[in-house]
Amino acid sequence: MIRLDETIAARASAAGPAARGIVRISGLGSQRAVESLFSPKPLAKSAPQRYGGALEIAGLGRPLAADLYLWPNSRSFTGQPLAELHTVGSQPVLDAVLSALFAHGVRPAAPGEFTLRAFLAGRIDLTQAEAVLGIIDARGERELQTALDQMAGGLSSQILRLRGDLIDLLADLEAGLDFADEAIEFVSHASLVGRLGLALDRVVDLLLRAETRMRPPSRPRVVLAGPPNTGKSTLFNALAGMHRALVSADAGTTRDYLATEIAVGGVTVELFDTAGRAPAVDGIECQAQQLGQEQIEQAALVVWCRAADHETDVRPNSVKPECVLPIVTKGDLAARESLGDDLVVSAQTGAGLSDLAAAIASRLSHDAASDSPLLDMTAARSLDSLNRARDALNRAVAIAREEVDQELLAIEVRETLDELGKIAGAVYTDDILDRIFSKFCIGK
Repeated sequence: MIRLDETIAARASAAGPAARGIVRISGLGSQRAVESLFSPKPLAKSAPQRYGGALEIAGLGRPLAADLYLWPNSRSFTGQPLAELHTVGSQPVLDAVLSALFAHGVRPAAPGEFTLRAFLAGRIDLTQAEAVLGIIDARGERELQTALDQMAGGLSSQILRLRGDLIDLLADLEAGLDFADEAIEFVSHASLVGRLGLALDRVVDLLLRAETRMRPPSRPRVVLAGPPNTGKSTLFNALAGMHRALVSADAGTTRDYLATEIAVGGVTVELFDTAGRAPAVDGIECQAQQLGQEQIEQAALVVWCRAADHETDVRPNSVKPECVLPIVTKGDLAARESLGDDLVVSAQTGAGLSDLAAAIASRLSHDAASDSPLLDMTAARSLDSLNRARDALNRAVAIAREEVDQELLAIEVRETLDELGKIAGAVYTDDILDRIFSKFCIGK
């Protein structure tokens, strides 16, 4: 059982040696605790303050230069008096600072306890608390941006507006129930049905986003295509970082297609090498062309290869132009100024390969922009509540259309509000908080 009246402390900077390390303290005794170690003594002011000074800790031998950042009132992240000691990022030094604080009545913070206190103080809601963990655990730019957007209140603001509209509607309904014997209409039938329908549409939209987030992500398919003998297989090997494709000076060496997973610009893709596009003269070549065409049609991006020493460039007409990235291969065989505006690469020298990886990532990131803006853990936690909210609103719309007893209608709106409140944390249970905050690291 976490007691919010206790003062807590933990290392807030990343583990390992660094130029700077941070110890964070939160609770009513924060200022008193740092005054026992830090000089000069901080002044009690209402606004956040920064103090330069030193820490005097037994065992360190000499005063340790440090900066103190002090939030003396409830305007901090945790909604409590809060202090941060910034000093050298040495693990033994930071351990000594924490040990000295613990000796003065401060206790070690539990995992996620700083963020939990911020939530309980109303500084952030539950989706924003989950976003803090999402920022810490982000494995790439896309995941980090999703977490930052959620932390900034992207989802919270939608839930807040939706709950606000439903609370206003419920107030009109209950006012009508209070004056049922009077000839007073607080909300018209048409307005009632319209407002409920709009709320239902917004809940369904949030539900679709959550369901999209929970689907296993598929790797974008990037296909190398172009005429025979344009260096596609050599480029495939260079991008894959291994010798997978058979390379020959003879045209038409690749008959089947090859595939491998590679990371380009922080995006993991399936890379395909296909047979050169040319008129087929026998059954095997026909099959190779058909297989290549199937891969092209399923591709998120077709990298169309034209060799610097080859003028033929008949691009596929079955692929949307925005899905084609034209490049010039074998760039080491011709002068750059004679090759036009397309990206020029050379698998032999490595020239242009990093630019090609960046171009692929850039083109695919446009498609990724439509991904759900919910974090995985928020989507998983929200699915049940959103389904229940949708069902309650469906029943509410049916009741409103049939002009049945509005007391039943008010019950369905209240249930919707409760389910939406669970997502934002306006309604919560201890086991939900335990499940979320137990995943945090200590110090956050």
